[in-house]
Formats: sequence, C-alpha cells, structure tokens
Amino acid sequence: MLDMQRDGAMDRTVILPLDAAEATLPVVGGKGANLARLARAGFPVPGGFLVTTDAYHEYVAANDLAAPILAAAATARPEDPASLEAASATIRARFQAGTIPPELAAALVAAYRALGAPPVAVRSSATAEDLPDMSFAGQQDTYLNIVGDAAVLDAVVRCWASLWTARALGYRARNGIAPGDVALAVVVQELVPSEASGVLFTANPLTGRRDEVVIDATLGLGEALVSGQVEPDHYVVDSTTGRIRHKTLGAKALAIHGQAGGGTVTVTGDAAARQALPDVVIADLAALGLRVAQFYGTPQDLEWGWAGGRLFLLQARPITSLFPVPAGLPVNPPHVMFSFASVQGVLDPLTPLGQDAIALGACGFGAMFGVHMTPETQGTLLTAADRLFLDVTPLVRNSIMRRVLLRVSRFLDPGIRQALDKLWDDPRLAPAPGRGLPRLNTLRHLLYGFGPILRQVVLNMMRPRARRMAIDRGTDAGLARLAARAAAARTPAQQVAFLDEAVLGTFVIVKRYIIPGLMGGMISLVALQRLAGRLPDAERVRLEMTRGLPRNVTTEMDLALWETARRIQADPATRALFERTSAADLTASYLAGRLPAVAQTAIAAFMDRYGMRGVAEIDLGRLRWREDPTHILQVLQSYIQIPPDQAPDVQFKRGAAEAKRALGRLIAEVRREPGGAIKARVAAALARRMRTFAGMRESPKFAIIRVFGLVRTSLLEAGHTFVVAGVLDRADDVFYLHRAELRALATGEQRDWRGLVAARRATYAREQARRQVPRLLLSDGEAFYEGMQGTTDDGTGLVGSPVSPGVVEGVVHVVLDPRGAHLAPGEILVCPATDPGWTPLFLAAGGLVMEIGGLMTHGSVVAREYGIPAVVGVHDATTRLQTGQRVRVDGSTGQIAILAAAPVTAAGQ
Repeated sequence: MLDMQRDGAMDRTVILPLDAAEATLPVVGGKGANLARLARAGFPVPGGFLVTTDAYHEYVAANDLAAPILAAAATARPEDPASLEAASATIRARFQAGTIPPELAAALVAAYRALGAPPVAVRSSATAEDLPDMSFAGQQDTYLNIVGDAAVLDAVVRCWASLWTARALGYRARNGIAPGDVALAVVVQELVPSEASGVLFTANPLTGRRDEVVIDATLGLGEALVSGQVEPDHYVVDSTTGRIRHKTLGAKALAIHGQAGGGTVTVTGDAAARQALPDVVIADLAALGLRVAQFYGTPQDLEWGWAGGRLFLLQARPITSLFPVPAGLPVNPPHVMFSFASVQGVLDPLTPLGQDAIALGACGFGAMFGVHMTPETQGTLLTAADRLFLDVTPLVRNSIMRRVLLRVSRFLDPGIRQALDKLWDDPRLAPAPGRGLPRLNTLRHLLYGFGPILRQVVLNMMRPRARRMAIDRGTDAGLARLAARAAAARTPAQQVAFLDEAVLGTFVIVKRYIIPGLMGGMISLVALQRLAGRLPDAERVRLEMTRGLPRNVTTEMDLALWETARRIQADPATRALFERTSAADLTASYLAGRLPAVAQTAIAAFMDRYGMRGVAEIDLGRLRWREDPTHILQVLQSYIQIPPDQAPDVQFKRGAAEAKRALGRLIAEVRREPGGAIKARVAAALARRMRTFAGMRESPKFAIIRVFGLVRTSLLEAGHTFVVAGVLDRADDVFYLHRAELRALATGEQRDWRGLVAARRATYAREQARRQVPRLLLSDGEAFYEGMQGTTDDGTGLVGSPVSPGVVEGVVHVVLDPRGAHLAPGEILVCPATDPGWTPLFLAAGGLVMEIGGLMTHGSVVAREYGIPAVVGVHDATTRLQTGQRVRVDGSTGQIAILAAAPVTAAGQ
C-alpha cells in the first residue's frame, strides 16, 4: 500500500535471499513469493535475491511520489485507453526522475556483488500478481542481461515504475483493486544463457484438459516468445504417460541472445526445420512441470530455460483461465457434466446454502423412486466455481440412454447438443459393454416411482377438469401444512432443521399431485406434435398449439402484475406519481405503506401471492421481491407505458385464439384421413387434455419456490437470533454457510463464523465477475462454452434455435440483470438466460433473444405463451448485438437480421 508517512529510514528489510522463508506475497510480490517457494523446495531456480516492497516504499517516500501517483491514477479510466496511457506516462516519468536513497542503493549493490556481479535478469513482482484468481501476466516489465552496478540500479527503478503501465492500471481498475493497495518488489536472478526457452502449461489452456501438458519453445531467451515476436514450436504431452501426443515446429525466425557487456541482440533466420528441444528434454520438462503443479496443488503456467543440458524454472503462476473441475472425479475416463444453468437459466454463482438446498432437492427426487441418499452422498449434482453441474456420465455410457440424452439436450440447450456431438465418438466415452437395457434393480426403482404416478395419470386423463381442480387443491393443502410447520419452528435449531423437512416434503407433494398432471399434458402434447407432422408447416403448428395455455403459474403471475399496473394506469394521480418518481423512492414509500391506496393495496395483494419469487430464485440465498420490491416497481413503471392495443392480457387471449386455430387445423386434417371421424375425436380429446394440463410446466418450480419462501423466512429469523447473539453480522449470513455448518452454529459450536462468512462472500463476489460458464464440462477439464454460432445467409445476422414463432422488428435492449432494467414497450430483449424472475419483462418485450436455452426451457415456454417471437442458444448474443440496433427476429427460422446500427450513444453503453 502506498504510505505517505514513510520517512525513508533504513529500518526495514529491503533485501532477502531468494529462498527466504519471509518471502511472502506482501513482502516480495507474487512472482517473488512463488520463486522463493520453489527454491526452498529444491526446484531448479537460478540463484539471486529479492528486493522487497519495503524498498519500493522507501523510494516512493524519499521522492515524495505517493500523492502524485494517486492523483494521476485517479484520472485513469479503464474504458479510455488514452487516459490510461497519459496517467502511466506521468507516473513513470516521476519515477525515472527520482533518486535512490544512498543506503538503499548500497544494499542493492552489495547484494548484486555477493552474487559475483554476473549478468542478471531483473524482474518485476507486484503484490497484485500471479494470484490464484488473477494472474496479471505481462502487466509489469522484465530486463534481461543486465551487467554492472549502475545498470542494475537503473533496471530496478524501471521495474518499480512499471507497476504503473497502462496495462496494469487498466487491469487493476477492471478487477476492483485500488491504486493505493499495490506495491512492487523486484527479483534479481543470474541470467540463464538459454539455448532454448519458453512457456509450459500443466493443463491445456485452450481446451482446459488436465491430462495434457502444453509447451511452447523457441531458441534463445524467452522474451521473443513472451512478447509475441516469434512463432514457436508447440508440443502437447500426455501427462499420464509422458508420451508426446502432438508436435508442431514453428518458424522460430527470430531469437534473442545476451551480448557481452549487457543488453540483448536479436538474430533472424529460418529455424523451422530445427526442433528447439530434443524429445527427451520435452519429456523431462513436462515431468518437471507436473511436479510443480503437484507441489502447488493447482495447474501452473511456467516459464523455463534450457542451458548447458539443464532445465531451469524462471517463473510460476496459477493458470487462472481454467474453469474449475468438481473435486474427486477421475480424469480418465472423464465424467460428462452439463451446466445446471442450462436448465434453470441462472448463470450467477449459488450461495453455499443455496447449493445444499438444491442438492436436498436431488435427494427428494431420488426418494420419489425409492433411492435414499443425502446431499453429501448424492453424486449427480456437483459443484465447480460455486455453480452446479449435473453428472450425466451414466447416461452417456449407456447405449440406449445416450440417445435419449441427445434428444433431451436439443430441447434444453442446442449448445449442449453441439458439444455432445463433438464427444460422441470419443472412445473414452463409449457405452460400457452390456450397458443397454436397464438392470433389475433400476426397473424396481422405476416401478416404485412411476407406478403410483401412472395410476394418477390415467385418472387425470379420464376426468381432466375435475382432476385438475383436485390437483390444485391437494397442492395448496400440502403446502399449507408445511407453512404450519414453519410457523411452529421457533428456535434456531428448529428453524435450521425445517430446511430438510420442507424440501423433502415438497417432493412428496410434487410426486403425488403435480407430476401426474404434468405428464398427462406432456403425453397429450407429444401425441399432437406427432399428428402435426402431417401438416406442411408442422413446426409452426407445433409451437402455436401451446400458446396461451391456461393456468400456467408464471403466466398468471405476470398477468396479475399487469392487472396491478392497470389499476395504477386508471388513477391519473397515481400514474403521474409513478411516472415522475424513481423506483427506489417508490420502493421506500411502498415498504413504509405510504403509496396511494390504489397502488399500495394492489402491490400488496401481488406480493401476498408472489412475493417469495425473485431473480435467480432457485438459489435460497437470493433476495425475494417482498424483501426488495424495487424490480417490481421498475416493471410497473414500464407496464403503465404499454398502449392499449399491446395490452398483455389481450396478447395472451390472441395467443390462445391462435392455438385454438392451430389445433382446429390439425383436427380437420386428421378428419380427412381414413377413419378420420374417430381419429378427429381422439385428437380433439388430446387437445383438451393438453390445454388442461400442459400449463403445469411451471408448477413444480413454483411449488419449490413457495416452500423456499417459507424456508428463507424461517432461516432469516434464525439469522437475526445469531446477530443478536453477536455470532454473525447480518441475518442473511446464514446463506453463506453450508447445511452442516449451520446445524453446528445452531447447536452453539464455537468457530470464527464471521471470518468464514467473510471468506465465502469474497469468493461469491469474485465468482460473480466470471464472464463465462461452460454449457458442458468434462472431469478432465475440457469445457464447452459455445452456443449456436452461425450467421444468416447474407453473413450479417445471427442464427439460433427458433422456439416461439412469429416475426418482429424492434430496437435491441441488452439486459444482463433484470434488476434496474427499464424495457420500453416493443423492444427486443437480449439477455444471457432467464428464470421466472425475468418474465415480468416479457410483457413489454416485442421479441426475445437468449444465449442459453432450448425449446422447453423456461424463457422459451413463456415466450410462446405470450406470443413473443423468440430465438435462443445464440452464442455471445449479448456482445454480438448492441443496445440501440434495429433487428428483425424470426422465431420460426431462428434468424436475427440486423437492420440498422445502434446510435453512437447507445452502442457505447
């Protein structure tokens, strides 16, 4: 940290041996700490010494640089390269104009001479560098073949100044590191006169595979490779066998060598036919890299040199670009996992207790089939980067179920289907011998689960209307019993224990009532879709027949919110208040009960029914609308601008009419076939049952979220008790503890609960900044991120998966978080993914484009019901499309045509 109080006195350690135990991150920076640790462990690190951050502070204080540095850094804006360059030039000029205090200069010269005054490499080592989660690679400078006292002192000053390169300023700003929180140490090492040098990755940085070591090698010193001046050799080594899997010789047309008296010389020439490293050295180097990775316990990015027949390690840092892999899984043969986000549309990390609650749900699902397990013993839901992944390896290794998986993945996310297509011929994932028909034990579990369900399905199909009402009554009664149990939980121990009871009890309700109804709807829908294959526009009819489905809980929620907006619209004074007041102020007034009566009453009624919902609601740890209704107030502000001809309830009725016409066409077509009268009656009966039950698609999730609302309220009460007891700082800290930890806390176990929660919150915040989450992940580390990447026929537009028919033109509005988004009526909503917390925006949207999703994921289903043209699975849609562009979205073909560029102000948002 910049310290303006330092007086320059030499009362601190400014020089440390390279292998010093005191060489920690705050003292010698990331590079220095890593090299010191390697040297202490006996790895081949060139000799040298460390110039600590105290020396940097000594120089800053002696030259009065702290205030000017902070002032210049404050002018740097990460989105403005010119401001970064200007701030960097100002700061570095001040450094170059400074003078090293005499005692500090003497200490540096003495350390250099103690090495024997050889040619050295002088390397920067920042305290915000080579970290487990941020590498900052290449942000500061290195100087090679430095010879002589004066040259060493000058190189050290230039390294200090390089803490403030434009790259470093921008990178730190983007990662939220304050300018006053960094310092720089310097590593001085004997120069390795490398015959060959390069970089090594102990996992493949492009694919993520942990069973591959990747080496890039060039001739001479490695600076040519690191700075991108040379095409190197490229070797890929099998990390389990040491065998070279792949080898490509680069041109190596340029090599850097040290020259007598200091400095370097660049030599050009074509060395494409010459292998930089012999095969035996490649194998030795790969083995050395793997020993380093094992030593650190994480994949490493190494710089190395080869001279005089010996290998040297010049640098080590974690590979921060790799997506983590769930612990405990084999690398070979790999497990196959697809992202839970592809099912739920939640790309954010999940809180620890949120992860456990979903794992409890997996146990509840297993119990439906007589499989009893705990969140700790279940192996289907796995965690990586605070996100959940579903292990589908048993399906992939089964010759029958892998075909089912392919079909299902097409409906969930076409990007997953594309990734599976790439893996299908991988011999490591071939079906195991004899794996096809289910085993006897599997059949027993299926019979246990589906036997009672199928009986209810038959009864539902016989009397659809009466049975649908019975399903709703039974569901509400079951949830009411759980609500009574929640009210009875008074102590923290009881409130924590209610989590298990509530989640497992929900799946009893889901099995008894909801799944049989939903299955009746899905069976009818599948039969009708097969019949629709007879029509020339079969795909359109298949999509249209599910529009305007009655009694869909999410549709009902959004229409209830629209009705709330209509009441506000109908009162001129209240509407004017909503138009001129910020959502934050409206929220404060609502929570205080001070809104006009018409709005206060209508919003309260909505919250009574739906206040337990929210964005990313599948995570128990996320805020609910009743806790922070700002998002709902923002949506209401948008809704009151919707003109009468675009009223959502009118649009919904229009969609229902289109569905009726589509089904009428289908029945008419069937009637013209032989035996058509009977077939038509069957088709009509299927249509009635599909319309009665298919709207239950959202009901299982809604039941779970209603129970999560009970659980969250109960746990927050426990959290308040812990806060009063002085154990936690905030009531919602409970969601950053795992289930077992929360039980221990409730029984009075003494731990540093505050410290644990703080660490978990920091991890969660860091994971929120992760830009990409793979759709499909293998346990060997290979990650598949891509969605559909095609373009329209003219090459200018985008292509995705069509999920809701119709064509619409409108202005793009890219939304990464629905909270704070104000969607103007008719705009095209472009977003990463959606869950029910997003759907209030749908009523104002003219069309929908999503990066993740498939035919049966939440956003697609709701878009079809509202009649919004929608295209999903579009790779990087939120970056390839810009707010303000005018586009045409064709939900029947999946094509998105760009009609006009975004205005300059909009494109820059």
